[in-house]
Amino acid sequence: MTINQEDALYDFLENVTEPFTLDDICAFVRLVGPKRSSRLSAETASFIDTRHIAFPLEGKRWISRRGAFERVRFVINPTRLEIANGILIPGHRCIPFANPVLLPHEYRFRWIGKDMPSGIEIPYTTAESPPEDFYPFFTLFGEEYAPQYVARDNPENEEAFNGDPFEDPPEVSIHALDMRSIYRETSFVPGDHFAVTTINWKEGIFELERVGAGAWTKTDLDSWTAAAEEGFRSSFAYLGPGSSTEEQIAYAYWFGGERMRRLPALTMEDFLYEITDHIETVPYGIETRFWYAGKDIPDRKDLEGVRSLPDRTVIEEILYRRGVPISEYVVQSFVRDALYRDEGDTVSGEILDRILGRIIPPSVGLNGRDKEYLADYVLEVLKEFEEGYSHFADHGMGAIRQRVGELHTVVVELAAKLQKSDMDPSWLPKHTFVVLSQIQGHAASILEDLDTDERPPYSELDAMDNSIDSMIETYEDVRDLINEALNNFRKSNISLWQKTETPENSSWRVIQISLGGTDIWRRLVLPDSHTLAELDALIRSIFNWNSEELVFNIEGETIGDLSRKGLNEFICEIGAKWTVKIIILSWYQAKPGERVRCVAGAGAPPPRFIDGPLRFRRYISALERGNDGERRLALNELGRDYDPEGFDIDSCNSAIYSGNSFGSG
Repeated sequence: MTINQEDALYDFLENVTEPFTLDDICAFVRLVGPKRSSRLSAETASFIDTRHIAFPLEGKRWISRRGAFERVRFVINPTRLEIANGILIPGHRCIPFANPVLLPHEYRFRWIGKDMPSGIEIPYTTAESPPEDFYPFFTLFGEEYAPQYVARDNPENEEAFNGDPFEDPPEVSIHALDMRSIYRETSFVPGDHFAVTTINWKEGIFELERVGAGAWTKTDLDSWTAAAEEGFRSSFAYLGPGSSTEEQIAYAYWFGGERMRRLPALTMEDFLYEITDHIETVPYGIETRFWYAGKDIPDRKDLEGVRSLPDRTVIEEILYRRGVPISEYVVQSFVRDALYRDEGDTVSGEILDRILGRIIPPSVGLNGRDKEYLADYVLEVLKEFEEGYSHFADHGMGAIRQRVGELHTVVVELAAKLQKSDMDPSWLPKHTFVVLSQIQGHAASILEDLDTDERPPYSELDAMDNSIDSMIETYEDVRDLINEALNNFRKSNISLWQKTETPENSSWRVIQISLGGTDIWRRLVLPDSHTLAELDALIRSIFNWNSEELVFNIEGETIGDLSRKGLNEFICEIGAKWTVKIIILSWYQAKPGERVRCVAGAGAPPPRFIDGPLRFRRYISALERGNDGERRLALNELGRDYDPEGFDIDSCNSAIYSGNSFGSG
């Protein structure tokens, strides 16, 4: 699809409220973009389904977000502090009932009262506080994005955040609804709610009505909770982790059915953070998603997925097959970068080789007709841009484009090297390719934005530059972790041998044990003859949960039995709400007299009485971002000296040796 056709598609979806067919939308798109019409139907269907921008119906029909959520009612529950200060912060509370292109302070609210049935628009005021006080109102967008939403509330905030990308400003101001007269006239108290009706999804217009505390029964709210949990489970099955938390919530409301989209209801914050024991916030690379409580989101093994285009051009398809999922606009941005660097004219083949080398690093490789096709395209773009290029006009963008282009190249190159290595992916840090994909996707987005002759405002360029600083820091961190994992893998495989060449009673294995729903893991070496009973005792020792009993839902007496059956990855239960994941990694050559031991790990185990990973993560979040009361409660539950990052290999091995009598080589 062309850019004009994509714009027309989004325009159609923002305005249609009734179910539609492929013919309906293609007829609209052809009015503004008749080119490539022979492929339009297939490209449009692929675009909608791959990017999840409309909900599927039976009979090859869809319904738009607007059609699904307009006139639907949901709930906002003001906090005590908001009521005390006479304000209401829209924040994330209207997901997914407002157009996601709108920022929360752009929403409009009307008040419906006894004396004003037609409604009156509620004015905005401002609220001042340290930014961390506002973050909880934006966490449904993803905890990592809360600072960005606070920064984008107004230009002053954006300038304050851009001043130092690694430190929050001491105080910011955000838009909030002025609710003083409404709270006063309705005698609004904590526990009361607002029933909210979506009047116009596209423009973010809502109506508020007061609902008194106790107006809804527990049975009614329990039925909503059951629908919400089923909605999230179905959304996970349909989307996987999804492209964003906003997308996950939208599909949860859709799959949750009519019951989830009518009152009585809970707020999404109360459901996710206070009520459900089945859904929780989990890490997904450098972002967060909602997922099954106590379970990790599965890793990916390549860069594909973040920016894979459903309607790729020939150039984009060539790059995609090489593991570089970028658009032609990113390619054009690399061409602009070469002009900014002043690396020569189009007569020289050297400039062309440099551009191609940055787009497709040598470790990825590109030969034959594909290389020739890409080279012809780049040369054509280079000639087109060269004629009107102004180094002076590009000065503000050029340095930023160069930095992010170099980052994109090294990320693609690192991912390619990992895919070609013989290293077992289980040795890599969790979500390695997810993190690399997210960095690559963000870098590609900036490159697309910089494929232009018109310089963005300086504030936007500053934000890009700060974003690149953060991405580079993250890349360097994950690169160091990968290098450490590679070194550990090589050391453990110096004496690698085939199983058939070694007597059964002298075979050892490297295994990895991780606590579900957390970033806590241990890597150990132990005999292949280790029984599940011994593994049970070992796991309880390393997590200091000696009073708990593990449940193995597998058949086999020893690690060797499981491996011979091809069962190199399995899960057991520890307590009522915890799971443990065991991965059998490589063979290991044990020395005479060698003992079972821990060789690597991360994270301090939670106290055994913590009721599952969901509650554990809430305590950790309270330690990091909670108010004083929440931090005190977390420390009381976790222990005053609890350090989430605390892992000491010597202490772990001491626990193993003191708690068990494990065999030696």
